[in-house]
Amino acid sequence: MRSVVVTGVSTGIGWSTAKELLAGGFRVFGSVRRAEDAERLAAELGAGFTPLTFDITEADAVAAAAATVGEALAGGRLAGLVNNAGVAVPGPLTELPVEEFRRQVEINLTGQLVVTRAFAPLLGTDPGRHGPPGRIVMMSSVSGRAGMPFLGPYAASKHALEGLSESLRRELILFGIDVIIIAPGTIATPIWRKAEAIDVEPYAASPYYPAALRLKERMVKFGVTGLPPERVGELVRHALTTARPRVRYTIRPDPLNGLILGLLPRRWLDRLIARRLGLERRMPAPGAD
Repeated sequence: MRSVVVTGVSTGIGWSTAKELLAGGFRVFGSVRRAEDAERLAAELGAGFTPLTFDITEADAVAAAAATVGEALAGGRLAGLVNNAGVAVPGPLTELPVEEFRRQVEINLTGQLVVTRAFAPLLGTDPGRHGPPGRIVMMSSVSGRAGMPFLGPYAASKHALEGLSESLRRELILFGIDVIIIAPGTIATPIWRKAEAIDVEPYAASPYYPAALRLKERMVKFGVTGLPPERVGELVRHALTTARPRVRYTIRPDPLNGLILGLLPRRWLDRLIARRLGLERRMPAPGAD
């Protein structure tokens, strides 16, 4: 039986990916941070699922989980590693606490590398294991190639993740391990539904406050109108099993709109976004001091 590790499986894309892979005959090792989630998922997902409890930024805990998986494989190799766990930290870049920016990068970039390094021997860098080399799926975002106001930390982390993935894919050619990027657009997951709880009041005295409120409203809407996370799970399964996977897949609810926006000159797109969020420059009145 082929085995896969998926990080961040408690809800959303991770949960749907684990379920899709189980349906496809994979044995799934899925990571969560809380013991209660591990117990819940073991009951929900059944015998083919094994929970792993760790935070992706804690190298020792990740290494211990990799050792557990290694023992379960009994000398074999993983068919795949799906780096899905991540967070979105919102806020204007000139006012967001730097510690929050660092947290975003630590989770969405450094954490992905921590996990990849720990599981790389099980994917094929250890010559002592048998079986074909596995594949790594990196969960990026359309924000990996486009930055939106107030989502700068998230966009920065995803841009960096795509660069890391490109370099990693080329390095791992040596071992036959492929690296595939999946870049979802708006998906109806808790990462958007939690937007309603985002506290924008720290920016109440900021000139960005009205625009931040508008963006918050749009983010809440995304949690309802986005694609179901099952669609991403299906794409992950395809990326892990197809004979010739692409290096990058994009999945979004409005592919035509995305294509049109991608063709617009950047300055036009800047003005369009600024108009929608109320970020157009306010010129002082004539004669004002």
